[in-house]
Amino acid sequence: MKFALNILDWQARAPGLSDVSQWLAWSQGLHAIDPAAPQAKLTDLPMMTARRLNSGSKLAVDCGLAMVRKHAIDAVVYTSRHGELEHNYRILHALACEQDVSPTDFAMSVHNSAVGNLTIAARQPIVSSSLSAGRDTFQQGLCEVLSLLQGGYARVLMVDFDGALPDFYPPSLPPQMPTWPFALALVIEAGETLHCETCPGTSQAEASLPQSLLFLRHYLRHDPQFAIAGERLQWQWTRA
Repeated sequence: MKFALNILDWQARAPGLSDVSQWLAWSQGLHAIDPAAPQAKLTDLPMMTARRLNSGSKLAVDCGLAMVRKHAIDAVVYTSRHGELEHNYRILHALACEQDVSPTDFAMSVHNSAVGNLTIAARQPIVSSSLSAGRDTFQQGLCEVLSLLQGGYARVLMVDFDGALPDFYPPSLPPQMPTWPFALALVIEAGETLHCETCPGTSQAEASLPQSLLFLRHYLRHDPQFAIAGERLQWQWTRA
């Protein structure tokens, strides 16, 4: 597979990181993401909406709203490896303990909850989709973006995110696997600035960063070439 695209704008959130200068310093290795660091205050998300969302969805909708209000967005793709795991865990825990399930947890437990709340908060009936594909969620999300661009949508917003994993799960996961909330929003259009080509290759080891933040680190460093490891493929990137 080969494809190319342009990135018009971006915004990202993770513990202790929010503005451009912080992310640029992070990309140069000046400091690592500290899971215990506080998240920056939400800037665009209405408080009543924020109360219903989990930790990652708050960041995803807030970043998405900032991009929708700044750019003429034609379509939106939200990608999340774990989705609304915080809401789903609370539902499963309540059922296991024979307790009542929270109506809010039930209503917000579906995978497209974040992108649905984005369009509601933005008050725009934007074409949208939500996708999950394991470790390759970010890269497969870009494939979804490409299909929208080829379908005639000129400017697509993609937001990759995940929330904090409930304490029940980390003991069964690789120790280096990220368990903290983050979000990366990209405004994408057709173009030739960034080229990607897949090649055979597998990586059994879990990365210490999500694919999207690995991509962002190379992108901010203006690396001319870099690779993102997937479950079955290597995603080779070249910057024109």
